[in-house]
Amino acid sequence: MKGFTLIELVVTVAIVAVLASIALPFNELVVQRSKEQDLRRALREMRDAIDAHKQASDEGRLQKRAGESGYPKKLDDLVAGVEDQKSPKKERIYFLRRLPRDPFAVDPALAPAETWGKRSYASPPDDPRDGEDVFDVFSLSTATGINGRPYKEW
Repeated sequence: MKGFTLIELVVTVAIVAVLASIALPFNELVVQRSKEQDLRRALREMRDAIDAHKQASDEGRLQKRAGESGYPKKLDDLVAGVEDQKSPKKERIYFLRRLPRDPFAVDPALAPAETWGKRSYASPPDDPRDGEDVFDVFSLSTATGINGRPYKEW
């Protein structure tokens, strides 16, 4: 069996280096795309739960004071549930099994509810702010998606 010459070894190393330099960005793209799918899923799940909470409130199934919007006071209410006012046993209505984390949140010590930006019903759409209720959620990430839109606008 013949040994490698220096030139063959250099060419082989160069080819491996080129392949590795192509594979690394591709792998990063795959990871980013996966996180973006998780973000879309989490936003849809939470927005559906917020809407279901509002609908239950409008149907009179939740206790609501005058002047309240009917949206949940905080995200954790969607998991903790609320008492059904139309149920004879006052059973609880649950809107989520668990609160998802923002997949782009960098601090693992934060509770899932703290990884999201929250917009209250009273805040304008172009300047979302916390308030007395949760009308919508958005990512706190300052990064931009593959599609060119910032994650906080999804």
